[in-house]
This record gives sequence, C-alpha cells and structure tokens, in this order.
Amino acid sequence: MKRRFISAILGLLVATTATSTTQTVETSDYSKDPRLLIIKEFFDSTGSPATGYAEEFLLAADRHRLDWRLLPSLAMIESGGGKTARNNNILGWNNGRASFPSPYAGIHYVASRLAQSKLYRGKDLQHILTIYNPHPGYPRRVQRIMRRLAPEPDQVLRY
Repeated sequence: MKRRFISAILGLLVATTATSTTQTVETSDYSKDPRLLIIKEFFDSTGSPATGYAEEFLLAADRHRLDWRLLPSLAMIESGGGKTARNNNILGWNNGRASFPSPYAGIHYVASRLAQSKLYRGKDLQHILTIYNPHPGYPRRVQRIMRRLAPEPDQVLRY
C-alpha cells in the first residue's frame, strides 16, 4: 500500500513537471483585438513581411507593458517592416548586428530589454528612442509611425 502511494505521488510529480516544461509558450487570443487589424493593415499597405508578426508585436508589448505601437514602428523604421532585416533582427537591435534564432525571438528580446534594462526602464518615450538610436531625427520618425497606427495608445480599446 505504501509503495503504491509513493509511486502515485512520484507519477504525479513527473506528470506535473513534464506538463509545466512544455507550457512555456504564452498564448493570447488577439483575433478580436482591434489593434491587430490596425497593425496588419499598416504593414500590408507598405508590402511589409512584418504583417505575419502583428500578433507577436502585441503579445510582446502587452507582456512587457509597452505602448503597443512602439515595436511595429521600430520595425518599420529599422528594417522597412522586415524588408531589409538580417539575421531575424527585424527591430535593428545593436545597430542591426544582433542575430536571433527567429524574428519572434528578436521581438521578445527587444521588448524585454526596453522594459527591463536599466538603460530604458522608467524613461519616457523620447528618452527611450534617443537611447535606442541617437540619430537626432530618430525619435520623431518613430513617433510619426506610432501616430499613424493610432494618435494615442489607448485610443483603440481592446475587446
């Protein structure tokens, strides 16, 4: 009896561990989110391959509490929405020299750095963009794209 009990407990532990290690991928249903359509239509209008990453931009922005317009705007400025991206670096991280295993990994890495790095954390958008790329006109260019997506981040309400 004792042996069966221990086997059952061990079986549960192994099953729980196996389940938890396979559930590392976070998913959300953005199909009814108006922001998704806005991002897709924007990239479609420019013929950009980044259309396929629209949901990933939202997932990364929401996970890291970033303005949902920031990552797609960076992608547009840095790589023409993926047209000139190299090494899966759609956001031009590290002056375009960084390499990622996939565009998805690059999107999440950059979102994480923008939210958590001491360089960016707690700074307003102007300062974040100036640190991201110190070229004098850079913040203005990114913010122009952000306003094309939506004049204000909360103007488009989530479902």
